Amino acid sequence: MTFNLFAAEEQAIERARLLGERLGTAAPELRADFEALVEAFQRSTREQRRLVRVSDRLQAQLGSANQELERRRQEAETALADLREAQEAMVRAEKLASLGALVAGVAHEINTPVGIAVSCASHLSDATAGLRRRAQSGELSKADFSRYLATATDTAALILTNCERAAKLIASFKQVAVDRASAERRAVNLNRYIQETLVSLEPKLRQGRHSIGVSCPDGLVVDSYPGALSQILTNLVMNSVTHAFVDAQGTEGQGGVLSIAVDEPEPGTVRLVYTDNGRGIPADHLPRIFDPFFTTRRGEGGSGLGLHIVHNLAAGALKGTIVVDSAPGRGTRFVLTFPKNTPPDDPAA
Repeated sequence: MTFNLFAAEEQAIERARLLGERLGTAAPELRADFEALVEAFQRSTREQRRLVRVSDRLQAQLGSANQELERRRQEAETALADLREAQEAMVRAEKLASLGALVAGVAHEINTPVGIAVSCASHLSDATAGLRRRAQSGELSKADFSRYLATATDTAALILTNCERAAKLIASFKQVAVDRASAERRAVNLNRYIQETLVSLEPKLRQGRHSIGVSCPDGLVVDSYPGALSQILTNLVMNSVTHAFVDAQGTEGQGGVLSIAVDEPEPGTVRLVYTDNGRGIPADHLPRIFDPFFTTRRGEGGSGLGLHIVHNLAAGALKGTIVVDSAPGRGTRFVLTFPKNTPPDDPAA
């Protein structure tokens, strides 16, 4: 049986009226006070009913607000998921663009030794054809043959040297490209790998008249993800080339000096310090330089993802940290610290 508060109150008021009539007969002097008490109870009942109606209306509004809030929450979660997916797609596109720049840079470097080898081969072919003509006509002399041998020896040496150089460039490019694409873990000689990574950047550095120096122990071997390290170095160099040596109007100045210094501050830890002597970073920009899509040169070569990728790779793949120190007119210094042997991923994480 369901209890109805309002019905019970109506019944109580009705009984109070009947009691008032009886009280008026038995004790007329108390009837006025009793009726005032009944009236006060009725006012209280009406106010209670009004509050119940207000409460019902507010509950209905609250239910509608909760439904709207849930709908907005779902929309926000969907938008956030879409944003993260779009951001990941842009990061992948930025990495592919970096790999494309690596291909272009190595192709430019390979073009020189291959071009020299082709020219030498052409020269040797012409000299051989001339020797054959003289031999067939019976005009070949000992001096002609000696000159041909000297030409063939020098030309063959040039061809061999330049083909070997091209082969080394192709091998280093192949390994760096595979590292970038596969994110494979392996042990590498850090000094040699840094040099291989910088090969693809030499055309860009020469174009801007920039120089770069590397100081790294020859025997330092790291067991990590070299593709991530290559991407970090490439992005740091390209960040300097794009931002550090231009004025506020985007005009390029004279060439700058870049440096990479590697040491082991303590056993098992590698510290890589990258510096440039560019115009520096304003203090209000420093807290945001690792944020995605933050750039001061949007539409002029800056995507706002280069340093964001650097930070993610440093903290993620390399299990390390990266910090920046800079001020206007003082250049910029990045300090990357990471384990010499990268620890495995935590399966519980």
